[in-house]
Amino acid sequence: MRPARAGLVALAGLTLAGCGFTPLYGDAGVGSSLSRIAVSTQDDRLGYRLREQLEDALGRDAAQAPLWRLQTTVEQSRRPLGRRIDDTATRYELTVRGAWTLTPVGGGLPLSGVETVTTTYAAADQPYAAIAAQQDGEERAAAELARQIRLDLMQALPDQP
Repeated sequence: MRPARAGLVALAGLTLAGCGFTPLYGDAGVGSSLSRIAVSTQDDRLGYRLREQLEDALGRDAAQAPLWRLQTTVEQSRRPLGRRIDDTATRYELTVRGAWTLTPVGGGLPLSGVETVTTTYAAADQPYAAIAAQQDGEERAAAELARQIRLDLMQALPDQP
C-alpha cells in the first residue's frame, strides 16, 4: 500500500512540475515581486500605521531598488454603536477605506483598487483608555487593510510582464 502511495505522490509532483505550477512564495512566484514595492502613504497616524503594515506584509527589501511604487489614500469614519442611559456610545465602528495605485518605476500602466475594512472598539469612560482603544482599533484596521491590499497585489502582479 505504501509503495502505491509513494508512486502517486511522485506522479502528482511530476504532473504539477510539468504544467508550470509554482508555489506562491516560491522563487519564481509573486513573493519576490512584492518585496520590491516602495510604499507611500498620507502623512498622518493611520497612514503611518498602514505603511508599516504594508511594508511588513510585502516583505519590503530596502537593499534592492524598487520595481513598483504603491501610493495609498486612506479615509476613515467613526460611528457610535449602542447607547448608555446618558446617551453616550458604548462602542464605536471604525470604517477605513483605502484606495491604492501601483505604478511601475520604469513606466507603464498603473494598477489600482479600493478596499474597505470595518472594525469596532469599546468606548471607555477614562480619557486615556478611550484614546488607547481608538488607536488599537486603527491598528487592527490598518493590519487588515494591508492584508487585503497585499492579496489584491498578489492577484494583479502575476499578470504583469
